[in-house]
Amino acid sequence: MTRPIQAIIHPAALVNNLLVARQAAPTAKLMSVVKANGYGHGLLRVARALEESDGFAVLNVEEAVRMREAGFTQPILLLEGVFQSGELSIVSELGLSIVVHCAEQIEMLKRAWSPVKLNVFLKLNTGMHRLGFAPESFPSALAALQACAIVGQITLMTHFASADEAAGVGDQLAHFNTLTINCTLPRSLANSAACLRYPETHGDWVRPGIMLYGASPFATQRAADLGLESAMSLVSEIISIQNVKAGAPVGYGGTYRAERDMRIGIVACGYADGYPRHAETGTPILVMGQRTRTLGRVSMDMLAVDLGDIPDAGVACPVTMWGVGLPVEEVARAAGTISYELLCARAERVPVVEG
Repeated sequence: MTRPIQAIIHPAALVNNLLVARQAAPTAKLMSVVKANGYGHGLLRVARALEESDGFAVLNVEEAVRMREAGFTQPILLLEGVFQSGELSIVSELGLSIVVHCAEQIEMLKRAWSPVKLNVFLKLNTGMHRLGFAPESFPSALAALQACAIVGQITLMTHFASADEAAGVGDQLAHFNTLTINCTLPRSLANSAACLRYPETHGDWVRPGIMLYGASPFATQRAADLGLESAMSLVSEIISIQNVKAGAPVGYGGTYRAERDMRIGIVACGYADGYPRHAETGTPILVMGQRTRTLGRVSMDMLAVDLGDIPDAGVACPVTMWGVGLPVEEVARAAGTISYELLCARAERVPVVEG
């Protein structure tokens, strides 16, 4: 018998979420971020649903190759640029765009040859201190790229650290605008949160990511309130019923003890499937479409749920870990993590179907 767990991907939700991004930033081009195997949804499956995007952003050459081989002709941006000079020949052949965030990458471009000009996104570090040229290095980096024989269009780029939080984008945006005040080059700044909340950041390209998958980038705002729809439902079934006495331990370490005589359902889903092991008792879950809670520690292949208020639940009853009816960001918050991690952590052993 096939294990009942599966991830249901909803292409119509992806299409809807792209439309929300388009409406939020109507004057900018949309570069849909599909890295990390389309945030766990499947790279090509997501790209096909988002085919109306003006461009795509991926992590590495391998992802870009797969997309070109599948027939996608839009601009494709390598978000960390190239890691070795040998990759530039593939970039040239496939017409990719690359982020340039360090002096070593500029040196690679200076030494390389290409029959066509390469489009680059010059990344500025405006305060996140992750990737990008420091303010004092920006003028020389820009001049070096402008003088480089194989460089074509240059787009200026940064990334916001707190667009989804109360701190907002003000300081970083001010740094960016001060640094680039005399530049007329195209600009790309906005992630999902900035796309939705800060129209002054939209520039020429916005880079929506998590919102495309139906999760809210904001801790205080639900996805549905933003018009977003869940693009992945992680579902399974109850495979066993346990009747436990008050005070009996449940799961490894007995971290939960029954508060009363209880019916407990055992679900075919665990941390080896991508469900967070650190999800504590009380993490929300749906059984037969009704909200209940997890109990005790998550095992490798199973987890326990409270069936006290769902008397009709039994073996083979459907369970939703997150997705339609239960926002992934709510589960993530209860588990002390973020929706990005849960979506990207879907294990390869979990079958994927479209629905």
